[in-house]
Amino acid sequence: MDAFAPTPPEWTNQAIHAYEFHCPKCHATSREAVNVWLNRRSPVLTVENKRKWQEFYQCHCGCVWWAWSNDRKNDRIIE
Repeated sequence: MDAFAPTPPEWTNQAIHAYEFHCPKCHATSREAVNVWLNRRSPVLTVENKRKWQEFYQCHCGCVWWAWSNDRKNDRIIE
């Protein structure tokens, strides 16, 4: 699976919006996803004129979710 493929994979059709950057069903992080697709073809501009896009994740629990790329700040690894 190419996360940057121009066309969305079929599994993204069932995605639900996660308002926090983790699986809404089991709370797994995006790093635990079995599949990822980034919708880089349709960016949205924020109030500060920065781009954000939808990131789709297929979780190991079966839930398919998406969140905005700028919401990922809570998913960073702290070293």
